[in-house]
Amino acid sequence: MSYLVDKCERLNRGARALAKADTKSKNEALEQVAKSLLRNQKYILQENQKDVMKAKEMNIKESLIDRLRLNEKRINGMVDGIRKVIDLNDPVWKSDRVWTLENGLTVSKMTVPLGVIGIIYESRPNVTVEAFSLALKSGNGILLRGSSSAINSNRAIVNAIKEGLEKSSISMDVIEFIDTEDRLVVGEMLTLNKYIDVIIPRGGEELIQYVVKNSTVPTIETGVGNCHIFVDETADIEKAIDIVKNAKVQRPGVCNACETVLVHKNIAEKFLPKLYEALNEVVELRGCSATKRFIEVKEATEEDWAEEYLDYILAIKIVEDVHEAIDHIEKYGTKHSEAILTENLTNANIFQREVDAAAVYVNASTRFTDGGQFGYGGEMGISTQKIHARGPVGLNELVTVKYTIMGNGQIRE
Repeated sequence: MSYLVDKCERLNRGARALAKADTKSKNEALEQVAKSLLRNQKYILQENQKDVMKAKEMNIKESLIDRLRLNEKRINGMVDGIRKVIDLNDPVWKSDRVWTLENGLTVSKMTVPLGVIGIIYESRPNVTVEAFSLALKSGNGILLRGSSSAINSNRAIVNAIKEGLEKSSISMDVIEFIDTEDRLVVGEMLTLNKYIDVIIPRGGEELIQYVVKNSTVPTIETGVGNCHIFVDETADIEKAIDIVKNAKVQRPGVCNACETVLVHKNIAEKFLPKLYEALNEVVELRGCSATKRFIEVKEATEEDWAEEYLDYILAIKIVEDVHEAIDHIEKYGTKHSEAILTENLTNANIFQREVDAAAVYVNASTRFTDGGQFGYGGEMGISTQKIHARGPVGLNELVTVKYTIMGNGQIRE
């Protein structure tokens, strides 16, 4: 029996028991885990520092180190996320439809857990807690494969989770961590259809595409974020500056950060100098030839329009109108998060209706596309697929359906 199969067999046993657990038991287990994370905070931060130092030695860019770094505030954020999940309605064994057929059979459409979820993710150790808490509340076992860059952090967090579960009625076997840097294990994980019900890749495009192309296990594909903000001619300039700055600078290394700003030609002369003043000292600006008439920027190339920088770099393009902005997004966007800044309700409606993305904003930062911000307590990732799970993948996206049918001796003629 392989290292991975052994873990998966334990997970399947744990998941079967968890599927029958009541809401109170699941919530009590989550609270014990929250307390355990706080008790083990010092140890978790010590282990995280090992990962951060290694990343610095490897000259990883600062925006990506920021994704890896933990501190007291971020651990408290993990705990707050768990407690938000506790407060959410249990998604298991609910029905939104019951009907009776002409032959007297009563059919109920019930929600049930997926079973065992495998998640493969990069860098961010907070994902370990988000994935676990959502999986447990939705009645699923979880197999975690984090990146080698965060292995010390993830190991410490999983140990704390298991310590919390040990104080509850929920088995520790509902969570397993792949505690090895061997990449061959990922290839095996992607083919364990007998043990894993769904795989969720969360990370960069290279990881996502590798999983999608090589997995025989069904996949919920999370997406990269080449996100745009269109500044319409009627935009409030001061609000627009604040929104673009937030979307680019607050955390540039995340998938909902803005990578390209599209500017209506009629507002460019007023808006671009103010944007330059707000961002130039911290952000490298790359612009089209029209942009260069108003501010000093590096010439943007075709590759810039398609790039998810995950860094302090922003592309700028001047467009004719909302329709050209939508066309540009259709060509280069990744169907993640897009925004329009406008005081024109017609253009706002056109943009929200016609832009093909999981989240479309009017007069707000793209940084809100996040399970925690949406009130989900966390997320498995941001799905850009057009399946039942699109946008932040929370509790309700981690259940499937079972039809239960009640009869009284009916047979089919």
